[in-house]
Amino acid sequence: MIQAVVDNVCWQMSLDRKTTALKQLQGHMWRAAFTAGHVKAEFFEDVIPAVRKWREAGMKVYIYSSGSVEAQKLLFGHSTEGDILELVDGHFDTKIGHKVESESYRKIADSIGCSTNNILFLTDVTLEASAAEDADVHVAVVVRPGNAGLTDDEKTYYSLITSFSDLNLPSST
Repeated sequence: MIQAVVDNVCWQMSLDRKTTALKQLQGHMWRAAFTAGHVKAEFFEDVIPAVRKWREAGMKVYIYSSGSVEAQKLLFGHSTEGDILELVDGHFDTKIGHKVESESYRKIADSIGCSTNNILFLTDVTLEASAAEDADVHVAVVVRPGNAGLTDDEKTYYSLITSFSDLNLPSST
């Protein structure tokens, strides 16, 4: 029975499945590794300065990930930059809905008390970008080393950034 569970978890991971149960299991594993100090989260060098700048401008920052809320908090709480949880106003995972479903973005907007057209969603997955756009959310597709390639149509359709510093955001005032 144990081997069957292990095989199923490995199979889901090999397919990059985004199931809530798998992400929760990964979160438990991460908790042990992070709290023991065996691992620290690394961010691209442009991320933390950009997020700090946005926060100073009065913008709110939320994380919506297929990783569990617990895993998100572990990453931001145990980073190479130290505990940077104060930079994040809230966390969402697949309990709100899957990232490829436009209703998920509407639920997030309702949850944080703003209109979907006042949200910018950054992603490297065009199916997520499409779902967010269907909910009237602004989208930028982040192109980074290791991300899946984009088709020529996707490259011309979406706003692409290679660094968070590429974004020129209005202040929240």
